[in-house]
Amino acid sequence: MLTEVRTGVRHEGASLVHSVVMSGQPNFFEEVNKSFDEAAKFTEYPAGLLDQIRCCNSVYRFDFPLRRQNGTIEVIHAWRAEHSHHKMPVKGGIRYSSGVYEEEVMALAALMTYKCAIVDVPFGGAKGGIKIEPRDYSVEELERITRRYTHELVKKGFIGPGIDVPAPDYGTGEREMAWIADTYAALNPGQLDAMGCVTGKPVTQGGVNGRREATGRGLYFALREACAHGELMKGIGLSPGLEGKRVVVQGLGNVGFHAAKFCREGGATLIAIAEREGAIFSESGLDENAVFQHRKQTGSILDFPGAKNLASTAAALELECDVLLPAALEGVFTAENAPRIKARIILEGANGPTTPEADPIFREKGILVIPDIYCNAGGVTVSYFEWLKNLSHVRFGRMSKRHEQANELTMLKAIEAATGKRFSDAERASIAKGPDEADLVNSGLEETMISAFHDLLETRRRHPGVPDLRIAAFVNAIHKVARSYMELGIFP
Repeated sequence: MLTEVRTGVRHEGASLVHSVVMSGQPNFFEEVNKSFDEAAKFTEYPAGLLDQIRCCNSVYRFDFPLRRQNGTIEVIHAWRAEHSHHKMPVKGGIRYSSGVYEEEVMALAALMTYKCAIVDVPFGGAKGGIKIEPRDYSVEELERITRRYTHELVKKGFIGPGIDVPAPDYGTGEREMAWIADTYAALNPGQLDAMGCVTGKPVTQGGVNGRREATGRGLYFALREACAHGELMKGIGLSPGLEGKRVVVQGLGNVGFHAAKFCREGGATLIAIAEREGAIFSESGLDENAVFQHRKQTGSILDFPGAKNLASTAAALELECDVLLPAALEGVFTAENAPRIKARIILEGANGPTTPEADPIFREKGILVIPDIYCNAGGVTVSYFEWLKNLSHVRFGRMSKRHEQANELTMLKAIEAATGKRFSDAERASIAKGPDEADLVNSGLEETMISAFHDLLETRRRHPGVPDLRIAAFVNAIHKVARSYMELGIFP
């Protein structure tokens, strides 16, 4: 088995068999650093400190054999990157995709560093990837791949509740996180906080209510807050409020599905959905759950009753709409297609959907881009709550729900005594129910997304030259990470 652990900033080495040069793919890590460098111009930190923040601290790359069910042997390629150790543990998802490459994992780890800083979640950034197409493997093979991957991380100290805490990403979910937690606990018998080694687990296995829909819900909160800002909406020619906004969603996975659901329930109209097999359009609106069920039954979103099939997935991106929500992979918007985008708002549910070449085009067109490193931070925010739950070993609300419910009932009785009004049993139940875990998690997520959005607006106010919310977000992240290093005494 080939393994390699590398540290430092200049280790993207083209000599590796999985390098970007040999694969012919764009260097996503360099693209992220272009935005970083543009934002760094609005700070006054020394070059050495900026270099430390920018670089990827550690990359663990390893290969291991898998015996397929047909008896053949296949070599699996995998990575775990830890971008920043300014706060511990580091945090980031694990991606299963045939398109995974090393610099992509490094880039996603960097985005996690900045994302955690922007929403004040006390983690450094990390990311993992396994180069497979999950649909090509049986459940039993996926389990063996996941457990072997976890073994390798344990062996090199790249996982642990106080070291590095993975989570789901593209191609993974609760099932894979449960396998990871189980494997880690088996390799660390008696470790009290073992369940805190990974987040995004099933609720029955130490997960938290609200984690599954957290990224989508966070996107909704971000969009709702932006649409409520009258000055922002006036600047792009839209009326305030989410009501009636026409939304196009690319990707009907976990993130896209829940973002579409919450936006539709919030008053928006879902006019188009794009997936790998094509896209559908309905001027009167689509129901994401009905489309999901149709795809589950037929294997495709195409030919959905009452909707029109579009010529291609790309055609959906170029529809005239108020909100365009990419929720698939990176590199969706390029210099080639950006001039044809007609949306007034781009809500980045995916990581890195807009290339550095597309951003200036969107600025010129007056499109408001709500950047990924802010608006899709709902997942890591609720992962933080799950991690806290695992360390405290107490379900949120367990110790306070009945007490708060009793206080609310006492208040209702006081209102009844003072006014003579009598509340019905249904009214009592809805008013005095006491918050459960999901209520507390969703409330914490909402507060986080609202506060972070107004921090971005304040950054733009303090730095008039900052061209858009993406650069404002990077400026915020640089300030917060830099302060951590300075407070450690590493830099003066």
